Amino acid sequence: MKRTTLSLIAVATALAAVTGFAALTAPGEPAAATAAAPQAARLPVERTSLLCPAPSGSEIAETLITSYTPPGTAAPAAGAGPAVKPTAVLGVAKNPNAGGKKGKTPKAPASVTAPGKPVSADADGAVTHGLTGTATGTLAPGWTVQQTTLVTAGAARGLLGVNCSAPDTDFWFPAASTAKGRADYIHLTNPDDTLAVADIELYGPEGELKTTIPEGVQVPPHSTVPVLLGPLLTEGAMENLTAHVTTRSGRVGAALGSAADGVGSDWLAASADPAARVVLPGIPADATGVRLVAFAPGESDADLKIQLVTTNGTIVPAAAESVHVKAGMTASVELPDLTRGSAAALLLTPTDPKKQIPVVAALRVVRGKGSDQEMAFVSAAAPVTGRATVADNRAKGTALALTAPEAAAQVKVTASAGTEGGSPASRTVSLKAGTTTVLTDLAPKGVKGSYAVTVEPVAGGGPVYAARTLTVTEDGIPMFTVQTLVDDRGTVQVPAARQDLTVLDD
Repeated sequence: MKRTTLSLIAVATALAAVTGFAALTAPGEPAAATAAAPQAARLPVERTSLLCPAPSGSEIAETLITSYTPPGTAAPAAGAGPAVKPTAVLGVAKNPNAGGKKGKTPKAPASVTAPGKPVSADADGAVTHGLTGTATGTLAPGWTVQQTTLVTAGAARGLLGVNCSAPDTDFWFPAASTAKGRADYIHLTNPDDTLAVADIELYGPEGELKTTIPEGVQVPPHSTVPVLLGPLLTEGAMENLTAHVTTRSGRVGAALGSAADGVGSDWLAASADPAARVVLPGIPADATGVRLVAFAPGESDADLKIQLVTTNGTIVPAAAESVHVKAGMTASVELPDLTRGSAAALLLTPTDPKKQIPVVAALRVVRGKGSDQEMAFVSAAAPVTGRATVADNRAKGTALALTAPEAAAQVKVTASAGTEGGSPASRTVSLKAGTTTVLTDLAPKGVKGSYAVTVEPVAGGGPVYAARTLTVTEDGIPMFTVQTLVDDRGTVQVPAARQDLTVLDD
């Protein structure tokens, strides 16, 4: 007979690394007694999943998919569990609704071999399949995948960017539309081995709208399904909508792709979770049109003060001082000449501090004029609390906006080596309270190819919100895309072990 010692910390670590949660109580021990338990520790996750939507149906689309894991996350403590072989692999998600189109299968980037080194791959032409991927071991903490597509002509022309997202069960998309000349698709991607069923609810200025899919949308295993919003409505076209995606079974990744005649196309990422205080960072200094769309998902109306956090301070824009959002209804307000030459973030706060009503929000931003206009979206963002990364930055046309709406802060900004060479570079940036700081000199000296940018707030400062803008000018059209930086959740809090279990094996 042999005796194997199995530490409870190993069990806790394995659970937390995969699920983000672990809680253990010894047999017969009252729950209240856990107050005397040892301090919990933060450990790196050991498995991360990401999903990417199908890039484009255009035959002239040029797509670059970039994969990156930032360095610096400590390995699990000795004895915390069995070693996990590091991998970071993207695979194809089939599209059962491709309608017979012979879209190309995207070529996934080569597997990341070590933290700190980005890799990329091209997927040119019409691509009707999305990607699903998993990173494990030392490549899991902070794993980031960016998908960037350039379409130079046609109704879907534009620069489209999206951070591939983790699977979930609840997504909000303010600023959706079914107006004439606009085509909005919600892309649903299922990473699992079982069928997922998703519901799509649409809310207009008068409340919830009837749709043609009361039984939900079925998303087969390892597949992606695009759903055009226009045919879902039984009440005609709507200029400003809020789309709500939930799953009744399984989990999905969700992103909204939008194309509008005359103003290009881009991805709308899901808004941050409903909150009473909302920050939308990354509005370009030369924006010629900004539309705010907000939604209050609860049972109470929200009255919100509108402020602009600029490079020089926080002001109330002349276009609008406040917005009233009725419960269960979509509100919108045009904000012309909003930035007046200063990059900024939009800040929404309750007009009455005693009435903290959660809302979701997004901006539709336009650059250029006349026939040379291009649009992008900025979704409400959560603050970066630990670390956040955006991949596929270029030597020219990349800008990082850092907003400290409440108190002064410091952040460490690191630009990685490039996909084709170069060395990383880091710096610490001080942010004044109530301002936005824009960095355009991010590329390290000698970098080749695209590179990643990582933001890490320094302890002791106020909350920091971040967004990356990537710009490309084609035939005089100022094409651009904005991605808000999302905390990478590279570590998870794990309770410490109070005792070892001894397992007897015959």
